[in-house]
Amino acid sequence: MSNLRFEAVKEAFKKKAVKVSAPSPVTSNYYGKYVFSKDRMAQFLSRETLRKLTNVIEKGATLNRNLADHVAAGMKRWAIEMGATHYTHWFQPLTEGTAQKHDSFIEYSEGPGSCIIEEFSGKLLAQQEPDASSFPSGGIRNTFEARGYTAWDPSSPAFVIDDTLCIPTVFISYTGEALDYKTPLLKSLNAIDKAATEVCQYFNPSVRKVFSYLGWEQEYFLIDDGLYATRPDLVLTGRTLIGRESAKNQQLEDHYFGSIPTRVQAYMQDLEFEGYKYSIPLKTRHNEVAPNQFELAPIFGETNLAVDQNLLIMSIMKKVARRHGFRLLLHEKPFAGINGSGKHSNWSLGTDTGIGLLTPGKTSEENLQFITFVANVLLAVYKHNALLKASVMTAQNIHRLGANEAPPAIISIFLGSQISSLLSKLENSNDYEDIIVLDPKQEIKLGISKIPEVCLDNTDRNRTSPFAFTGNRFEFRAVGSSANCSSAMIVLNSIVASQLIKFKEAVDKKIASGLTKHKAIFNVLKTYVKESKPICFDGNGYSDAWKVEAKKRGLDDETNVPVIYDSYIKPESIALFKSVNVFNEKELHARNEVKWEIYTKKIQIEARVLGDLVMNQIIPVATKYQSTLLENVLTTDQIFDKEKASRLSAHNMNVIEEISERITIIKSKIADLISIRKKANIIKGEREKAIEYHNKVMPFFNDIRYHVDKLELLIDDELWTLPKYRELLFIR
Repeated sequence: MSNLRFEAVKEAFKKKAVKVSAPSPVTSNYYGKYVFSKDRMAQFLSRETLRKLTNVIEKGATLNRNLADHVAAGMKRWAIEMGATHYTHWFQPLTEGTAQKHDSFIEYSEGPGSCIIEEFSGKLLAQQEPDASSFPSGGIRNTFEARGYTAWDPSSPAFVIDDTLCIPTVFISYTGEALDYKTPLLKSLNAIDKAATEVCQYFNPSVRKVFSYLGWEQEYFLIDDGLYATRPDLVLTGRTLIGRESAKNQQLEDHYFGSIPTRVQAYMQDLEFEGYKYSIPLKTRHNEVAPNQFELAPIFGETNLAVDQNLLIMSIMKKVARRHGFRLLLHEKPFAGINGSGKHSNWSLGTDTGIGLLTPGKTSEENLQFITFVANVLLAVYKHNALLKASVMTAQNIHRLGANEAPPAIISIFLGSQISSLLSKLENSNDYEDIIVLDPKQEIKLGISKIPEVCLDNTDRNRTSPFAFTGNRFEFRAVGSSANCSSAMIVLNSIVASQLIKFKEAVDKKIASGLTKHKAIFNVLKTYVKESKPICFDGNGYSDAWKVEAKKRGLDDETNVPVIYDSYIKPESIALFKSVNVFNEKELHARNEVKWEIYTKKIQIEARVLGDLVMNQIIPVATKYQSTLLENVLTTDQIFDKEKASRLSAHNMNVIEEISERITIIKSKIADLISIRKKANIIKGEREKAIEYHNKVMPFFNDIRYHVDKLELLIDDELWTLPKYRELLFIR
């Protein structure tokens, strides 16, 4: 009988790079081809309609139905020209993915002799009604209360994918609560805009708007689709539940930034061409540290748009991977013993006057504004470090955090020596004019005439820091690869907005008491810098000493995922989100119910898959090999004398005995796992059930894996049916 594993390996080695051609030699000729951008709007909308829509997008004017009708008419004409036959509201439910229901443009015309016409009205553009009870709601909607609404987000442009016009929307319940990620994200962006703008006006009264910017770095694995298909754990859970480490993995560090494999290079080119058609400004591509791990990153963009683009590119990545004979893995830890995949989220703030609020200034006055925003971010993250950690915590991401270059599950901020020195001088100074201006970029003179001088940035990089200042932004490294960036951005924008509101209140109070504006700002900042010191850490976040020190500093060090979610419903968190109008208490409790339920279900699925895999594949293979060895021992006994036969069969007998012992242990642990899982399933309360799964079910995974991986080492390679790490990670 043939081994599917070997067939898959043989086919994988035969595959060549798919030929890829650019739609045009000039990227700008097709960039944004499938996006209803301002340029397209100018072609398909009247000047007055475009003016009013621009006013809605940029100034928050009310979108009335008459305007929606005009936009819908132009949008439909454009979409049909692009080959669209259907339309859908494209939204982000609490499933961590996107959702869509396609409707055809066709309708019956009214009157006698009715016929089919293509129609798309402002009503259909502005609002639709998906079944709210079929999406996670955390109890906001009963199963018999199905009505919910999607509503158009004009600030994120519509696009055509395949034959469907996709309209980015929010998703809310019949009673008005948010059932998605976009609604609270937009609210948090409004909150940071208002709070930051008011603070900016201390320094420049002409500032009228502050934007939140996001630059995500998407890490991912590519696995040959034939090998993927023969690993049920990868297919059903996105990660390998068993498997010994390859003798060679990432220890030579030869894959990072190395020559891109030809099949992967073709995939990356194809992906970029597709991304450009959707105005996704993909800029960077390279090999990541782990074998068969890669990364792409775009140019920075406004946060709401950047989130939508990330969700869209994740979908496109999967489709393009199939064209190239790959399967895309976005799980945060698909393989044990090597790097997992993150989505480093680079966050910054900027004004409508073109000033980066996290960019050091050239004068003491400009630097005071820079320090104002840095100090408020420090204090916000310090006060709400547990909440910020909860925003990125999932059943997948907990496997990655703290392992192989991922940041630890303790939130701290890396500032670097120059920024730390700047804040220290502020703390110990008596006048804001004493604040130093950061030195111009220093140069490293290599003494090689042909090589240009190397300029130093104002910070180094710390790969163990979850939240690091990197020159003009903060890099939130703890966000997971499969995550919707909105979760982290909602919390980050909300906590900083809340902190800026408190800052302005404190400064205004001091000004009212008679201090000058600059003196008032300076005095408040001194307090903030001192108070936020515990969150600042420039050392090795992996060290055991840091875990002890972080606990002393009062930083959250919880690693139990269901318990970490409690941070969302603590009184201070509820008050925070209410104060910036992002979540109400009902929404927060509902979302936690969803988080606990999803956590439980993911562990439950993994437990079932592990049990099926072990009992249906591993143990039968082990038993078959054991029988082969037993037959060899019996044959040896028949051929040789007892003493010689015993000596010749000693190794086989040891292997037979070890296989028996490990099979017995595995069967026992699987039985216990099933029993404990059944008991956990009858627990009432999603939080309690999730905690039981974390505390009682999860520990079995590594125990069972340990013994299965030992069997993989013992059993004849020709009998082992599952592709091994060396094949999954090194066939490209």
